[in-house]
Amino acid sequence: MNWDRLWTDVNLACMTDASLGVVRDGAVATKGGRVAWIGRADQLPEADEAGSGACTVLVTRCGGAWMTPGLVDCHTHLVFAGNRADEFRRRLQGESYERIARSGGGILATVRATRAAPLHELAAAAAKRLGDLLAWGVTTVEIKSGYGLDLDTELKMLEAAAAAGADMPVDVMPTLLAAHALPPEYAGRRSAYLDLVIHEILPAAVERGLATGVDVFCEEIAFSAAEARSVLQAGVSAGLRGHVHADQLSDGGGGAMAAEVGARSADHLEHLSQQGVEAMARADVSAVLLPGAAHALGARRMPPVQALRDAGVSMAVATDANPGSSPFTNVGMILNLACTLFGLTPEEALLGVTAAAAKVLGIDADAGVLEVGKRADFALWDVQDLAELCYWVPGRSPLAGLVKDGRPVNGLGTRS
Repeated sequence: MNWDRLWTDVNLACMTDASLGVVRDGAVATKGGRVAWIGRADQLPEADEAGSGACTVLVTRCGGAWMTPGLVDCHTHLVFAGNRADEFRRRLQGESYERIARSGGGILATVRATRAAPLHELAAAAAKRLGDLLAWGVTTVEIKSGYGLDLDTELKMLEAAAAAGADMPVDVMPTLLAAHALPPEYAGRRSAYLDLVIHEILPAAVERGLATGVDVFCEEIAFSAAEARSVLQAGVSAGLRGHVHADQLSDGGGGAMAAEVGARSADHLEHLSQQGVEAMARADVSAVLLPGAAHALGARRMPPVQALRDAGVSMAVATDANPGSSPFTNVGMILNLACTLFGLTPEEALLGVTAAAAKVLGIDADAGVLEVGKRADFALWDVQDLAELCYWVPGRSPLAGLVKDGRPVNGLGTRS
């Protein structure tokens, strides 16, 4: 086999097991954007044995940096217009998220601004937020719609998500979240809106190839488990990966419903019951933990991490970057909160933004770990101990280099 590139003088965190699959004094060779060889540098094949003697191999010495797979942010809401700073002020004065939402704020405030914004403005704003994530080593991002709540705007949001990442070194996976809230024009006509989502918005997104996933907000201020199930079933039947905003503000049975329908994940889970934990474990539904939202909303109850751990439920971690309940694009802050607020170990948190997050998005055969045959998406970190990525949250990211599809990213603005 021939190699294109070789990275040496590097410590590897392959993310292949609970101890992070560490290989010190390692090396990685790539060919055609894929990992061709990985292991200890002193076991690196000779040039003629590797078959690389016939071509020039570009060698990068990493100066003892740590290498992880490119990070995966598996739950974001990066496409939106406007901001909700006033709601931040109101929450500090004692108003609850639920009260603000019921008074026409929350999601519906962002809906009004997003409906009025042209596609190019939505894409440009989302691209800036993507840049923040790239600076933290993220190479795959899921982006949800859900601030349109009508056919045209939901499709516009999905188009904006794709456009935002088109010229950047990142893979964008758009998710349809039309069942995010009941739009005001459908007040008192819940079934009519669900019919619109199932029979018009979802088929249009699938037909135009704009979505790879479907999500629903299963909560008292949004949709019941029965209502959410109908949307989720339609999306999964259409070939989309299923996800549920579940059991965030109350125990609405969202985690158990995700298991019944065959969703890939249930997200938030602050009020997940033991029955929900067990149902998720039986169905191999991943938990996506979103500590940014719990922190921003001042949650008094945290996800049942120990129960999830004991049941063997895979736990991903994501930013939930959005204008209302998780205004964070700093992945280091999210990793820190996953440990300090939710009680994850640094190893669990790092697996949560690599291997576990890739599983949520159904790309675990291709990304999330450093392994032969997988996509050559790497992040290089200027740290002595990988726990620093969770412990130390500086003003700037400790990212020392980023590699996308086997090619170093020179600056974070465009694909190299």
